Amino acid sequence: MAAAANTLVIACGALAREIIALRQANAWWHMDVTCLPAELHNRPEKIPGLVREKIQRFKVQYPHIFVAYADCGTGGMLDAVLQIEGVQRLPGAHCYEFYAGSAAFAQMAEAELGTFYLTDFLLRHFERLIMHGLGIDKHPQLLPVYFGNYTTLMYLCQKENPEGMALGEAAAKRLGLAFAYRVTGYGEMATELKTVSEKVIQWQN
Repeated sequence: MAAAANTLVIACGALAREIIALRQANAWWHMDVTCLPAELHNRPEKIPGLVREKIQRFKVQYPHIFVAYADCGTGGMLDAVLQIEGVQRLPGAHCYEFYAGSAAFAQMAEAELGTFYLTDFLLRHFERLIMHGLGIDKHPQLLPVYFGNYTTLMYLCQKENPEGMALGEAAAKRLGLAFAYRVTGYGEMATELKTVSEKVIQWQN
């Protein structure tokens, strides 16, 4: 009988598919995953409080907790919560950064300031999270309000495939932006979760 998991990853719902894939590929059976709704991308002020609730609910059950969020628009409020709780998170300001890698993301951001980024998850749920979530589907006049200062849609692709490229190009066209893409894989998220897992295994031994 397998030992009970002793590590909990509190993740953004936008990362759930990739984190679960990494867990299975690496046999991290000591690690459980719980997620908050991906829609919080549009309400980042709610993220710190909801993450705190998860930590306080599960900290008795799991001796090790890790948060799979970047700052995600919380303006440092998430870090303030995590400092109090003694919990670490993924590095970076946004999920785009740890997928692309901090150095590569900084170069992209500096080269083209007017870039709107999409990951595999955000592309799959483009209609729900972007067009509907921002109200553009019902109020097309909002499109230039949200995207008037952007010039390019950059698709950070975790797994390259023709369907994803077609969806990315279609999304860029709907927003009136040029299309570009970069294959990133799981980036620094995979590295950070591997480090967390190795630390827990060392602690067990």
